[in-house]
Amino acid sequence: MKKLLFPLMLIFVLALSACGNSNNSSSNKGNQSTSSDTITYQSETGPVKLPAHPKRVVVLGSYTGNIISLGVNLVGVDSWSKKNPRFQKKLANVEEVSDENVEKIMKLKPDVIIGLNNAKNVEKLKKIAPTVLFTYNKVDYLQQHIEIGKVLNKEKEATAWVKDFKERATEAGKEIKTKIGKDATVSVFESGTKELYVFGDAWGRGTEILYQAMKLKMPKKVTEKALKAGYYAVSQEVIPEFAGDYMIISKNSAMDNSYQNSEIYKSIPAVKKHRVFEANAEEFYFNDPLTLEYQLSFFKKHFLGKS
Repeated sequence: MKKLLFPLMLIFVLALSACGNSNNSSSNKGNQSTSSDTITYQSETGPVKLPAHPKRVVVLGSYTGNIISLGVNLVGVDSWSKKNPRFQKKLANVEEVSDENVEKIMKLKPDVIIGLNNAKNVEKLKKIAPTVLFTYNKVDYLQQHIEIGKVLNKEKEATAWVKDFKERATEAGKEIKTKIGKDATVSVFESGTKELYVFGDAWGRGTEILYQAMKLKMPKKVTEKALKAGYYAVSQEVIPEFAGDYMIISKNSAMDNSYQNSEIYKSIPAVKKHRVFEANAEEFYFNDPLTLEYQLSFFKKHFLGKS
């Protein structure tokens, strides 16, 4: 399924200094060096020279919302991004692309390509435009946004959003704990074609907000089976073992949701007490700023009754 796939990256500075005129001198920003027309980003595989003001970006992975939020023009995105209802208006005139169709990407004349480190045809992509690939979850979800900000020469904007979001999510978490109790547990589920999945604290679907930012608790069984791996497949019979006092269901109508009709599911306390909150999976998968903002508002609405 749409496994948006995620160890800490060592960030260091490349200092570029120009001779003479101070207007041409480079400024250092974490693992990014700048000049008037280009920047150098220290990627996982080494330095990548990029345009200082990219205008045609192709994204092959789960970072579409990051780029939209930073106001950088997209010309091509992956199929999952195109399916996201929250992105549709912004992506109306953006082409759907994949790493398997290099020719289509070439025709879009991108000046930057961003994707995941499991992308295909990487060497061909590099010949089209500077290419930066990330390992999903190598850095946490908020640092990931800052890294993309560095790639696009928007680190200041990305860092400002991260600071503000952390404060708002933390405050909402305190309110939720006060209402549901500090020891109340929350679990996040999503149905697949044949199995149901439960998630750890860093696999999209709002898990980063619930467990990292808000520091809500997950059931013991979820901690044991899903925390390290990121997600864990469960059969219908054992759902109650993984169900928290509150359940978040990332629901895709195209998948098998028949478990919700079973007596086992109906017997779960959270179900009986109407503490199950359903979200549209297609707009809940990711952990970019646009999706995180939606997830935060979703949790505030369902836990606190706030719009």
